[in-house]
This record gives sequence, structure tokens and C-alpha cells, in this order.
Amino acid sequence: MAGHSKWAQIKRQKAKNDAARGQVFTKMAREITVSVREGGSGDIEANFRLRTAVQRAKAAGVPNDNIERAIQKGLGAGGENDRYEAIQYEGYGPGGVAVMIDALTDNRNRTAGDIRSYFNKCDGNLGESGCVNWMFNKKGVLQLSEVTDSDTLMLEALDAGAEDIQEDGEQVSVFTEPEHFEAVCKALEHYTIESAEITYVPLNTVEVSELDVGKKLLKLLDLLEEHDDVQNVYANMNIDEDLLNTLSS
Repeated sequence: MAGHSKWAQIKRQKAKNDAARGQVFTKMAREITVSVREGGSGDIEANFRLRTAVQRAKAAGVPNDNIERAIQKGLGAGGENDRYEAIQYEGYGPGGVAVMIDALTDNRNRTAGDIRSYFNKCDGNLGESGCVNWMFNKKGVLQLSEVTDSDTLMLEALDAGAEDIQEDGEQVSVFTEPEHFEAVCKALEHYTIESAEITYVPLNTVEVSELDVGKKLLKLLDLLEEHDDVQNVYANMNIDEDLLNTLSS
């Protein structure tokens, strides 16, 4: 798989400031609620998707009370009957960068209209289902830190079913097939796991080196990530480091 060493850039996650914290909490709570409903259980031990969602929520600083309310909402407490539909959108951003979006929405027309307008505003194109999906592989990805013995980690991960391990400075990324993700998570739970999720890894990346293209691309990703219905955004971009520093300054 291309781009392992650039994983933090490819699967771009902005640092969330205090002003955006409420929005992050809302998205995490929605994911937890849907995980309960689709997994058929509010038991974290019995529902792996729920357990993963709760771990992500805690890593993002979501209070335990919020997590418990989201679980109860998924179980139907309070008679709340809002139903979120999982939808994936695909398109091309500036510079021909492939973009995929995971959304949870209770209004398909509203969400599709918003996302289409973002692509148009940033010189991109929202495409049909399947237009860029083939450029990505669905994988389990664990991000570990404070690894003191990478050789031992590699043996443990491979024995549990991992298919690749990549070191990038002080961080180690472990890649698995989705069906082996839970087993690898359990095998490595004694390490410091910064994040663990089933996500999309690009088969190849598109180099972005022009200032105007980079600016429009990051604007598109910002708009998408800030939308209430959008849970995850994936792009096969590889932005030149100097350009990235210029855009971030």
C-alpha cells in the first residue's frame, strides 16, 4: 500500500480547538448511537463497533456522561426515534485528488446538496458511487506511540494477523485486514494505542505542489470535516512539505 509513511497527512485529522469541541462531541455521540443500533447491543464488550466508537470518543475528550447518554439513545431511551442513514460520497478535489466521505444523516437531500456545493466551490466534482472507491483499500489502522521494542511489537502484531507495520519517527502504524482488526487490537492493547479505526488507505497518492491547488484542496477538506453530518474524510493527497508549511502559516 502506498503512502504508509505519510499516513498522518493522507488521513488528515485537524487539531480541534475549543470552539469546535461541541461539534466533535456531537459527531462522536452520533457514531456511538448508530453503533448501538446497528450492533444490536449497548454492551461494549459484546459490540466491537461500539467499543471502537467509545474508545475514539474518550480519546477526543468526550465526557463519560455524554457517552452513556448516546448509548442509551441507541437503545431507545426517551422515545427518541431519529434515524441516521450511513452514506458514502465520492468525488475529485482540486488537482485530481480522490476524496471519499463517510456521513451519517437524517436528511439525504440536505447532506448531498451541501457536499456538492463544497466540491463546486473548491473546483472539485462530486461523482457517482464507485468513481474513486476503487482507489482505496479498507483497512484497520492502529497508531501506537512509546514503543520501546519495535521488533517485539512486529512479532506480536504479525502473529495476531497484522499485514504491515510502518515506523515514522516515534509513531508506529499497524495495518490489518478488517476481519483481523479486533484480534490485533486485543493483542496490542498493552501498548499505548493513540487511535484504532477501520478506515480507507489509498493505493496510490497524488502529488500536490502548486499553491493554488493546495489552498483549494485544504479548503475543501475543511468544509467537509466541519459539516455536522460528515464523520470521516479520506483523500489520496501527498502535499509537498514546504507547501504544507506555507499553507499552515
